[in-house]
Amino acid sequence: LFFSFSFFVPFFLLAYPFVLHINCKTFPFQNKVSLKPTAQPVSTCSFDLLSPEELLVFDSLRDVILWPETPSLKSNFSLNDTSDPRQSSFTILPRTGRGNWRVGDQLHVSIRIRDFHGRPKKSGGDVLLARLHNSTFHAGVAGHVVDHRNGSYSAFFSLLWEGRAQVEVIHPSEAVTVLQKLTEEQPDRIYFNSLFQSGSVSETTICNVCLTGTQQNFCKYTDLRTGEPWFCFKPHKLDCDARISHAKGGFRQNLQATEEKLFQCGVNMKVSIPALGPENIDVLPNPKDGKGMTVKARPSGYYYKGAWQALDGTRVHQFNSSTISQCLKGKAVHIYGDSTVRQWYEYLTNSLPDLKEFDLLTSKQSGPLMALDYVNKILVTFRSHGPPIRFASSPVSQLHYVANELDSVIGGTNTVVVIGVWSHFSTFPVEVYIRRLLNIRKAVVRLLSRAPGTTVVIRTANPKEMTLYESLTNSDWFSLQRDKILREIFRKTNVRLVDAWEMILAHHLPHKLHPESDIVKNMIDVLLSFVCPVADF
Repeated sequence: LFFSFSFFVPFFLLAYPFVLHINCKTFPFQNKVSLKPTAQPVSTCSFDLLSPEELLVFDSLRDVILWPETPSLKSNFSLNDTSDPRQSSFTILPRTGRGNWRVGDQLHVSIRIRDFHGRPKKSGGDVLLARLHNSTFHAGVAGHVVDHRNGSYSAFFSLLWEGRAQVEVIHPSEAVTVLQKLTEEQPDRIYFNSLFQSGSVSETTICNVCLTGTQQNFCKYTDLRTGEPWFCFKPHKLDCDARISHAKGGFRQNLQATEEKLFQCGVNMKVSIPALGPENIDVLPNPKDGKGMTVKARPSGYYYKGAWQALDGTRVHQFNSSTISQCLKGKAVHIYGDSTVRQWYEYLTNSLPDLKEFDLLTSKQSGPLMALDYVNKILVTFRSHGPPIRFASSPVSQLHYVANELDSVIGGTNTVVVIGVWSHFSTFPVEVYIRRLLNIRKAVVRLLSRAPGTTVVIRTANPKEMTLYESLTNSDWFSLQRDKILREIFRKTNVRLVDAWEMILAHHLPHKLHPESDIVKNMIDVLLSFVCPVADF
């Protein structure tokens, strides 16, 4: 068994441009930006206009993402008192009832976190990701982690194949405290720009869902149909209706000097945990008359021989370019969201030689994009979700909210809708994300009500590679919280989930925001198995 700690946490940002070379990744940092304070500051991050019904939903979802209390950090705290992966350890507990491990059993791993002095931690809040894998069979499965809130954790795994297994844990430090503080105090650390233009006069101002200033200094662009808020600072010479484009502006944040110590690659970020005892187990076949144990780990699926096997009753077929065309013949596939589902659009257009893209003279990042196979009557489209979106410059006329787009979909048995919305919401209060998903959920319900034969598929969040920038803006802890929210909001709707979180966590390839082609193929296989459950071609 091999445990690996990976600490996905914020990092101190210097006030001048530089490129940081570390064994995690190389990332060029931007200048730190400071805004001039405004008189009588008013935050636009309030949600006072929520209905009583929405407030109840918000409260219930807060319970879903309730995180164990993490230690407060004094200004002069010592790194030696924080979690140290090298001083921590894991132990494989004996099989219940003793005897040999068999397929269908549950593997229980006990994890003990210690600080740099080697003292056991007395509180929880560390973020653990676990997987069990077998390189010989190209097999892998995600584990279920339980925080006992006393410095100890349990990881549970379903043993789903024969042979030798390994376990890997990915673990960010307890600097969840800092991540929480960043969201509360600096929700606008990712900011956006809009260009205002009229004739030869142009101005650029900062925009965001969260702005601080006087109300008379804001241009308000709240969507009339969904109520989604968006604001820009008013230009000095032009009117608010002169806004023509949207773009990511940059990144800013401030950490205390002592907080920088929490974010050292090779010290408390992406560091392996040693095993206490054996690192491997042998798993024997389950006797034909035997019964597997009752397990606490209930993964959505697992890899075997490199192919994803679902455990929700879905039979996952293996598709090639020919069978993809046969499955999608006569169908329209509409994809909405961020770049993680745009990757699916790109996979389909690259895999199907007869699926030709039309150049709509739009941004390749935000779209809209369209491809058509005229012979097989296959239409595939992509459009990004509305702001916040961290793409290059796009005309504001092309930035549409997913909920509004869904209301224009006719739907039916020959329509597939794919939604993937999560990555660009990490730095904002969870209320921003909850509001967005509630609006999308309402639109999905309306679509399925008028066209119940429509296939609606949602891609979940996923773990990713961690740069220092990513740990500040898109940490796996942020993604994990939003993933829980997404699953809960759509839990009682007639949609299908592609569990990207487990499909990336369980695979032997490195975690990436945009996973490698082997993983994407498995995701597309799951998607198409929802569309064509009986693959008779």
